[in-house]
Amino acid sequence: MINQALKVNDAEDKKMLKKVFWRTMTLSSTYNYERMQALGYVYTMIPVIKRYYKDEDKRIEAYKRHYELFNTTPTMGSFITGLSTSMEKEASIDEKFDKTSINAVKLSLMGPFAGIGDSIFQGSLRIIALGIGIALAAQGSILGAIVHLLLYNVVAHLLRYYGVFAGYNMGSTFLKSASENGLLGKITKGAGIVGLMTVGAMTCSMVSFSIPAVAKIQGSELVVQDMLDQIFPNLLPLLLTFVCYKLLKKNVKPIWIMLGMMVVGVLGKVVGIF
Repeated sequence: MINQALKVNDAEDKKMLKKVFWRTMTLSSTYNYERMQALGYVYTMIPVIKRYYKDEDKRIEAYKRHYELFNTTPTMGSFITGLSTSMEKEASIDEKFDKTSINAVKLSLMGPFAGIGDSIFQGSLRIIALGIGIALAAQGSILGAIVHLLLYNVVAHLLRYYGVFAGYNMGSTFLKSASENGLLGKITKGAGIVGLMTVGAMTCSMVSFSIPAVAKIQGSELVVQDMLDQIFPNLLPLLLTFVCYKLLKKNVKPIWIMLGMMVVGVLGKVVGIF
């Protein structure tokens, strides 16, 4: 009976889930280093708690339950909020339901989903959309910014919207089945591979770094860049990417890295190296 009740066959439930979807936009708006996205999560769950709990004490208990440490990729967080909604409804129907499992499921999912979401959206889709946008903008087209925003946001918002409903429909059995068949591990690994492939492709196609200097040896002129290309094509863009990555690992702020590259680029041009 309970599992049957969890299906979205009620107009009021659909209306509530749409409110949850819109409120997931606030997950990182009140980000703090104590509880991360907890306040945004509570705000997202308010329509759910108000609908399923009529008693004020139970509402307060539910608010406190969701005001715990939570941090994941906001786009992927919509699935977890849908799952929490499903579990809250089940808890409101069944007095014997273990309410501590609601937060336990959240904590179990936020890490793997962050890995999946960061690989897909931050490491792949955002870079692909930005690369296409930059290519168009470099040709003087205003479509560069528009295409970049549409490519990323349309996909992200569709997943965010349907993620709420998917999490709600799957119910609390999702975690058990996903753990048993190793689905989360496979998705995380696959997304990581795709992300690395994308970064490699973007490094080759989007990073421009060459040394057009000419070396004179026994009366012959040798272009340094041609020699490097024969030994290792795109070696300099790869080395530049590794240098930036190493600086980021040492907590150097991105703005300083960008300013440093600008200064080195200008000086290199002046002296004739770049």
